[in-house]
Amino acid sequence: MDRRSFFKKAGVAGAGAVAAASTLAAPAIAQGNQTWRMVTTWPKNFPGMGVGAQRLADRITAASGGRLTVQVYSAGELVPGLQALDAVIDGNAEMSHGAAYYWQNKSTGLSFFTGVPYGMTSRELTGWVRYLGGQEIWDEIYDQFGVQGFLSGDTGTQAGGWFRNEITGVKDIQGLRFRTPGLGGQVWQKLGASVTNLAAGEIFQALQSGTLDAAEFVGPYNDLALGFYQIAKNYYFPSFIEPGLATELVVDKAKYQALPADLQAIIKDVCQAEYDAVAADFAANDPRALQTLVNDHGVQVRQFPDEILEAGAKAAKEIMDELLASSDPLTKKTAESFMNAFKIVRQKTDGTDSLFIQAREKYLQL
Repeated sequence: MDRRSFFKKAGVAGAGAVAAASTLAAPAIAQGNQTWRMVTTWPKNFPGMGVGAQRLADRITAASGGRLTVQVYSAGELVPGLQALDAVIDGNAEMSHGAAYYWQNKSTGLSFFTGVPYGMTSRELTGWVRYLGGQEIWDEIYDQFGVQGFLSGDTGTQAGGWFRNEITGVKDIQGLRFRTPGLGGQVWQKLGASVTNLAAGEIFQALQSGTLDAAEFVGPYNDLALGFYQIAKNYYFPSFIEPGLATELVVDKAKYQALPADLQAIIKDVCQAEYDAVAADFAANDPRALQTLVNDHGVQVRQFPDEILEAGAKAAKEIMDELLASSDPLTKKTAESFMNAFKIVRQKTDGTDSLFIQAREKYLQL
């Protein structure tokens, strides 16, 4: 997909459109029907996450028989992408769709519900959130802001990023201007990079202008649409900072609890269904997008040198130890819950799943 045609089709709004959209009327309530506004951090029609957000909204609308209609606003249409959560907190929208680690400035504990460097895979994360106490702690964090979070999408293990030049060791990271968010950004900082976070629609221009030397977003499916291959040709796999990224749907908690029980259940259940639907979307389309990047655009697929992987693991351990010793009780509680669950869920991944993958790779040739 050509980046220019993608964004032309997407129709990402400028500042004037943002101002115009901000004058929208409050949600309509007529004859028991309601319309809720969902603001997202993604460009319109964005593969995987943006499409998933729209599909989530459509499924809620259909499952409720129109009693709860969800209207989606992509990044820039109502608010800038990285102000989506604030729109819900401030009462300017009823829902936001994004990633919890975008809001780590509000609470460091939120990063755990998106992805932790060298941490849980997406399946392990759902085990923690759904069955090992993670949701309850997530609720406790978001209660401070009057909102409720649900897992809403799963990208799987991500790509490591796009680099103008080949990376041979830690020395090549020194001073590198790199777009990457969350706790993973802190890992790259420890390795010597200068880290910033940008919304999806802002990254290409920063790469093109030279403001960034490298960037990671998700993986081939998204990165092809964003056009990073036009600037950088060295594409590194896998990400060791985002082993299983989850997106979130956040709702205004008071308004959510005021809904009839069946509508509350519809929102919760559709989020769980979409978590799996997004995972399937990426499983099917990441490999095909990578083939296009390599065959049509000359992208060089590379693996990080062991020196970087090892240094990244050391930095990740240092950050986790700091969080476990945090003076903030809720951050400490979140880190402890995550680590306790991690020790449980990784037993199956390490002792069963990974051994099967190794055997399949070694013995099954198709």
